Amino acid sequence: MKYLNDNRIRYRKYSDDPPTKEYEWGWYYADGTHGYYSLFNSPGKITTIKSLKWHLLTLWWLNDDLDLNNFTNLAKYIVYKPNDFVTFDVSPSLLDRILKDVYMQDLERPPKNKQRKIVFKDFCGLDRSEKLSVVGRLIGRKSTIDEEMIYQSMLDINEKGKNITITNIAKELKCSSRTIHRNMSKELKQEKDILNRNNEKI
Repeated sequence: MKYLNDNRIRYRKYSDDPPTKEYEWGWYYADGTHGYYSLFNSPGKITTIKSLKWHLLTLWWLNDDLDLNNFTNLAKYIVYKPNDFVTFDVSPSLLDRILKDVYMQDLERPPKNKQRKIVFKDFCGLDRSEKLSVVGRLIGRKSTIDEEMIYQSMLDINEKGKNITITNIAKELKCSSRTIHRNMSKELKQEKDILNRNNEKI
């Protein structure tokens, strides 16, 4: 992250959509917004090629002042495994193919992004429990359990040195195991296994 900050690489962007209501901690969008981008907002790493392409495309779009050479250097830094952005090795030939795919994209259109109804400001001062309370109050209990919440609970469990299981995630989020199964993607399951293996090594 020091590299990104020192080189003034933009990796976050608040939405330009008008919010339904603004609060001290952030914004509420009744119809949702796709305009909020926040890369590297958690200790989790990039675990798939699809995710890597999305991250590089989003960085390319957010930093339209970068020339091709500087963006290529940024991509090389991101995929260098010891820099802790990715969990897998990326060969020069694979990176070359990925960059060609990224270069072919239309930068006039924002990269596809998941919809959010609530956006918290950086350094808003709320902890995870308080954020969950805000989400529950504004958009209801059922909407709180999504991939982002599941992933954050996985990180919390991992930090406590416990094994990440569906049951433990359900306890952390105060919901049923069935709810976790229903909302847990293949990528999250892979990340769960990676976190558990890394915890065993420690």
